[in-house]
Amino acid sequence: MHTIEKIGGTSMNDYVSVRDNIVFKPSLFKHYYHRVFVVSAYGGVTDKLLEYKKSGKAGVFKLFASSMEDDSWLDAITVLNQDLHQINAELFGDTQARLDADQFINDRIIDARQCLLDLQSLCHHGHFALDAHLATVREMLASLGEAHSAWNTAKLLQRDGVNACFVDLTGWRAKEHMSLDERIQEAFASIDLNTQLPIVTGYAHSENGLMSSFNRGYSEMTFSRLAVLTEATEAIIHKEFHLSSADPRLVGETNAVPIGRTNYDVADQLANLGMEAIHPKAAKGLRQSDIPLRIKNTFEPEHTGTLITGDYVSDSPRVEIVAGTKGVYALEIFDQDMAGLFHIFDPKIVTIIKRFKAHIVSKDINANSVTHYLTTNLKTVKRIRAELEETFPEAEVDQKKGAIVSVIGSDLKINGLLAQTALAISTAGISIMAVHQCMRQVDVQFVIHEEDYATAVKALHQSLIEIHDHGRAICLAS
Repeated sequence: MHTIEKIGGTSMNDYVSVRDNIVFKPSLFKHYYHRVFVVSAYGGVTDKLLEYKKSGKAGVFKLFASSMEDDSWLDAITVLNQDLHQINAELFGDTQARLDADQFINDRIIDARQCLLDLQSLCHHGHFALDAHLATVREMLASLGEAHSAWNTAKLLQRDGVNACFVDLTGWRAKEHMSLDERIQEAFASIDLNTQLPIVTGYAHSENGLMSSFNRGYSEMTFSRLAVLTEATEAIIHKEFHLSSADPRLVGETNAVPIGRTNYDVADQLANLGMEAIHPKAAKGLRQSDIPLRIKNTFEPEHTGTLITGDYVSDSPRVEIVAGTKGVYALEIFDQDMAGLFHIFDPKIVTIIKRFKAHIVSKDINANSVTHYLTTNLKTVKRIRAELEETFPEAEVDQKKGAIVSVIGSDLKINGLLAQTALAISTAGISIMAVHQCMRQVDVQFVIHEEDYATAVKALHQSLIEIHDHGRAICLAS
């Protein structure tokens, strides 16, 4: 009877809160074991290792990917090492443990730096192409962040009286490749959950590579497989915020409330919009194994958070969450020859979009046109558009930037919901560019202009769920 728990990067930045609110949570009465913690890198570290998630600014990896032109990545990895040492100083102070922590991450950084120098030298020869090795480089660099945070956390908890152990799934200097499941099973074969508290790296090396499928959601897959393989009773994610009825920064902290219960279908809709509940493929394993997932706020330890299960449906139809995403590009392809041949045109379009690794949030189709709504940057959209124009020379290709706002719930079979949501948006003076409502009745999406996003979220929240009953939201449309 144990839980698998994941701690997010922002929470990891506050060790005292992690220790006191999660590990030493008052209600546990010193029963610290029968839990496994999967930890993310400290907040901001993975950005510096790879690239900045929001802005796209280059980190070590992105600089190295263009290293045939310059060696700026060397300066970046030196600065990164200094930043990691500063984190160590803040956590350990002037102690021997700090020296040990510095030595641990130094060894990893030195190894990584030498590997990159060797690879760079090799790729100056015509028979070797850097692009062929970049996926491996990305995985190696990503592993440094979680190895650093997991090692530190294990040592700090040992100092504070807990029999914590560092579980390294990164495959650093491993002599053979193995699957993710095999790596987990090997690492846990000798661990006694009755007496040990494993602190596990969020990154796990596997022969197929996690980042090729999950990109920066790799730690969620490690977390999910751990829960499935060890037959956990519950999976828990600790974040710096609750899974709430809307973004409290937009609707106000007193109006956004934890939703309490929902299902994996809703979690998938949130992931599609870029909200970090859990990656759909990670959720799939939990769902199939009937393992409930709980989202908790690190800084409110006694709050039960939000429980996500496969079979939950709200007692009565209602909107649970108003969510969305900005920076969406509508890419429209019109071709008179598409009529009746959509099944031929669209697979080619999707293949081009996926080649550039753009995420498709939604799409519209009619007799002779298709519009894909993408979350990516303008540079990538222009590249996709250029290839589409070359592939379909007779087509008209257009692009527009906007946003998507969505109302989501485990049961949205509400008469007049579409009319009520559209009225709320139009009453706020917002022009609707497109509307999507699926037959599963779990979400309704509106495509709007980007500058109207915050206003639309507030208008929908106020119209649909901004009423409180003992701290919980009630849907006005139910």
